[in-house]
Amino acid sequence: MKKTKIVFVLALCVLLFSCVDKKKKSGTVQEIRTESNTDTTWRLVWSDEFNQETLDTLNWNFQVEKAGRFNEEWQRYTNSSENAYVENNQLVIRALHETKQHGTDQYTSARLHTANKMSWKYGKISARIKLPVGKGIWPAFWMLGNSIDENGGDTPWPQCGEVDVLELYGSKDPAVVEANIHYANEENKHEMMGAIAYQLKTANFSEDFHVFEFEWDEERFVWSVDGTDYASVAITSEDMSEFHKEFFLLLNIAVGGSHAGRPDDTTPFPQYMYVDWIRIYKKV
Repeated sequence: MKKTKIVFVLALCVLLFSCVDKKKKSGTVQEIRTESNTDTTWRLVWSDEFNQETLDTLNWNFQVEKAGRFNEEWQRYTNSSENAYVENNQLVIRALHETKQHGTDQYTSARLHTANKMSWKYGKISARIKLPVGKGIWPAFWMLGNSIDENGGDTPWPQCGEVDVLELYGSKDPAVVEANIHYANEENKHEMMGAIAYQLKTANFSEDFHVFEFEWDEERFVWSVDGTDYASVAITSEDMSEFHKEFFLLLNIAVGGSHAGRPDDTTPFPQYMYVDWIRIYKKV
């Protein structure tokens, strides 16, 4: 009787430890705060840990666009699992070169967003990302105002507002990311903060994951990489009213474009952007 009892208890312990291990990256609030955010002034309100076998369509949309739709970029944005998928508990965005030619419509990639599904006003946006690198490659993690007309709203760009949490221009320096914002000034014309750069001391952003964070409240935006603040801007002026409304998230790899330069035979393909997790916090 005692021996049977001991065996039962041991089996139960093994089962419990097994369950704990399987839930290590389960996405619960308590676990995520313990793993990534020890600052108790922040409370996790949303995350995607990319634990499912496929991209969670309750959170994300594939934006399908023809080549040249934005910034004279060369890629098509597709809804193909060849261009965006989940693997090893990470979101993978993959840019492909489909021919031996360089030019418009010779490449495919993915542009994912949370429009009409998930949006936020104020808080901290945090993501652990490993970026692609190569001449003419332009990855970005960014935000647009919910009201933008390309997703069913009634407001054109830049009046809707845009926040670039990070952009990397492969034709510049692969160890540099940039922060920026775009909006409409008092004359209703395009205005921006102007890109502010953060440079790694060693290596480049394609060699490892880094944590990119963006803090947003009623008065200011602040950008950081791996816990180091490097850019900030006040948003209290009247012409920045768009930054006091809800915004949604976007992730993409652009190929070429009027700001990013053009790929050539030195640019390796496929190009990969890996996203380990994205987490949104609010002040407690």
